[in-house]
Parts: sequence; structure tokens; C-alpha cells
Amino acid sequence: MNNKLERKYGLFTAICMVVGIVIGSGVFFKAQTILQITNGDMPLGVIAWLIGGAIMLACILTFAGMSQKYEKVNGIVDYAEATVGPKYGYYMGWFLSTIYYPSLTAALAWLSARYTLVFLTTMFPNMPLLIHINEGGVVVGPECIALMLFYLCCSYAVNALSPKLAGKIQASTTVIKLIPLGVMAIVGVIAGLASGQLTENFVAPPLAVVGSKGSILFAAVCATSFAYEGWIIATTINSELKDSKRNLPKALTVGGIIVIATYLLYYIGVTGGASNAELIEKGATVAFTNIFGNVIGNILNLFIAISCIGTMNGLMLACCRGVYSVAARGKGPATHMFSRVDEHTNMPNNSAVMGLLLCGFWGLYFYLSNLAGTWSHKTVFTGTIFESVPFLFDPTELPIITIYALYIPVFIQWIRKQKGTSVWQHYILPILAICGSVFMVIACLVSHGMGCFWYLIVFAFVMVLGGLLNRRTQRTVRAAGV
Repeated sequence: MNNKLERKYGLFTAICMVVGIVIGSGVFFKAQTILQITNGDMPLGVIAWLIGGAIMLACILTFAGMSQKYEKVNGIVDYAEATVGPKYGYYMGWFLSTIYYPSLTAALAWLSARYTLVFLTTMFPNMPLLIHINEGGVVVGPECIALMLFYLCCSYAVNALSPKLAGKIQASTTVIKLIPLGVMAIVGVIAGLASGQLTENFVAPPLAVVGSKGSILFAAVCATSFAYEGWIIATTINSELKDSKRNLPKALTVGGIIVIATYLLYYIGVTGGASNAELIEKGATVAFTNIFGNVIGNILNLFIAISCIGTMNGLMLACCRGVYSVAARGKGPATHMFSRVDEHTNMPNNSAVMGLLLCGFWGLYFYLSNLAGTWSHKTVFTGTIFESVPFLFDPTELPIITIYALYIPVFIQWIRKQKGTSVWQHYILPILAICGSVFMVIACLVSHGMGCFWYLIVFAFVMVLGGLLNRRTQRTVRAAGV
């Protein structure tokens, strides 16, 4: 056993991780969510995508500057530790390890299972395979949950036992998922202009008017946060990236631009294949079916499943390293155990097992609260919580908004501490990133309401637990030193 990770990834793999982790399920099902929130107001939806992308890019460029200066074992934790302080860095790492990474990984595992089953049952209608749909139109049931757990275990095995294979999977799934997006972006626009559907969708008034445009825009931008999130996870491999101080900023910047362009072109292309009402009710699949036919339209579900699997793989990569990034600093629980790196796989296996267990926990919560309706008879997975139910919240968006809130002190201290850089890097970019992060927090409060309150209780409990475990470890270390 040793405590060092080898540099095994190149620039192309890093770019694929940024693009592959970000472009996943979000671009497919959150596009439908944004249409639902805006009631088919296409221009407002485009503005939401642009605002969300601009906020992401401002944060990316700011962290790209940090990546040229700080380097250790987990990018965002390194930046928080170097700018705000070791204690803040620890809590940032603890949050990422226990809430952020595993909650999103579990959600992506379910989405991978959902689209896989939809594809199989549509392609092979005589198969003895049941899909259970709840009243919100969400796929649930034992088959879906079993496949979800299977995907989690497979992703864990690949990342923990063969990290190089995990990198290849990330690169290949990135290429595969861009195929339907690119085809729809080009063919959808051409077909939509030829039929007049694209123009009709953009000039048509909203199907209904619910709330002010400002509140609707806040909710729509909040929904884009899930689609745009994930790029920060690529910074977790900075200690495993060849020439990371040069390649990581390139990967973050190039990957971010690719993501924004892809989302906008796809969103516009989809509107050329179906009416706003059809897209709101059935999602992007109806646009593919209308343009390419039933068979190819159903193949979209396979591409979406592959896309989700690729995103889940990238998130699991971060899960496997989450507790390790904390333990490598001598903090958190059982540092000696979680900081070990296997000499054969060059992976922190103990940390990886803990990451898998946390994914299982958040997967159980996600299923019971948001899918099975144990807390409420209404689904909250669309991003809108319709009623105040104790400890009922959306674990796919709220952890993402939390990370934006945690960025703010990092950006402020970066402005205070950095020297010898241009005005653009020193002031303009960080200030834009701060404004964007504050916007995301306000959008979350407006769109999620009381769900934020219940989530914050859970968040506070986890943070207090992390503080207590860290204090216990530090006391043990001091006692051993004596």
C-alpha cells in the first residue's frame, strides 16, 4: 500500500471527462422540465440555458486560474483549502464526499436504468419485463431499482479495480452521446425550418401563464443547474493528470464551451420536430420519432441510457476518491484506512467502498421520497416541490445549488489573495462567478421553497457529524504525538 496516485490521464481524457460528466441525462430530461416550467415559452427557455451556461463558464474560468496555482489530490478541495483555509477545505471535501457525489451518482444510476428499460420494452414488447409508472410519469418498480443497483456496482467495480478502463469508458461514452445530440441539432433545425414548426414554436405564446416571468426564469435557470453541473468533478483527477497545471485549465475551458454550444443547438433542434405541447407532455423522444420514425426514435432511449451511464461513471470516479481526498489531508474519520492506495490498482479502495455505500444510501432516499411517493403522493423529481412535507426535497438540484453557495467564499478569498495576474483574472472573472453563484442560490429559494428548509436540516446534520468525527481524529493524533 502507498498514498500516491500515478499520473495516467492525458488532455483528451480530461476534456472527455468534463464533457462526458456534464452532458448526460440533464440535456434530455431537463429540457422537458424547462419547457414545462416556462409553459412552452421557447425564447425564455433559451435565455435560461444561456444564463445557466454563462454562470457555469464564469465559474469554470475562475477555477481554471486556480488550477494553475494549486495542486494536490482533489481540485475543488485544494482551492477551498488554499483560499479560505484548511477547515473550510475539510468541510467542502466532507460535503462533496457524503452528499454531493453520492446523491447525484444514485440519481444517474436510476436514470440509466429507466432509459434502458424503456428502450428494451419498446424494442422487445413480448419480453416478460414490467415497467411501473407512477402518477408523475416516472419509471419505478423492482426491475428499475434492481438495474439501478446493478449499474452502481458495475461502475464502482470499473473505477475501483481498473481506473484506466474507466477513463476509456468515459471517452467512448462521450463520443457516443454526442451523436444523437449532433444529429438532432442539425436535422431538427433543418426539418423545423422546412416545415415551419421551429418558427411556430418560437413565436407561439406560452400555453399558460403561471406566475411572473421573473419567477419562471429563476425556476428554469435552477433546472439548468443539474444539466450544467459536473465539470468541477474533473478537478478531482488533477493529481492523476499529466502536466495538470497546463492541461486542466484547457480541459475545463474547452469542455465548458463544447457543453454550452451542444445544449443550445440541441434545445433549438428539438423544437423543430414537435409542437410545444407535445414536447411538454412526452419529451424529446416525440421529436426524434416525428423526424426519424418509431425505430430510430426509440433508439434515442438507448443513446440516453449510454449517456447517463457515462455521466454516472464520471460521478462514481469522484465518489471513489471522495473520502480519500479528505483522509489524505489527515482529517475526517479513520484517516489511516481511507488514505491507503492499493499498489496493484493504484486506487484508494477503502474510500471507493465507502463511496459505493453512500451511493446506496442516497439511492434509497431518492427512491422512497422522490419516486415511490413514500413521503408524498406527488413527484418532486421535475424540480418543483408542490407541498411542504417534512424532509422531502429534490436531491438532484439542491446539492448542486449548495456547491454554488460554497463557491462564494472561495471566489472572494481568491480576489483577496492572488497577485500578479491581469484585471480580467483578478477581478472581473471572480466577480462574475460570485454574481452567478448568488443568482443560483436565489433561484433555488424561489423555485424550491420549503424543500430548501428540510434539505438544510439534513445538510447541517451531516456537517456537524463531519466536524465531530474530525475532532475525534485530531484528538487521537495529538494523543499519539504525546
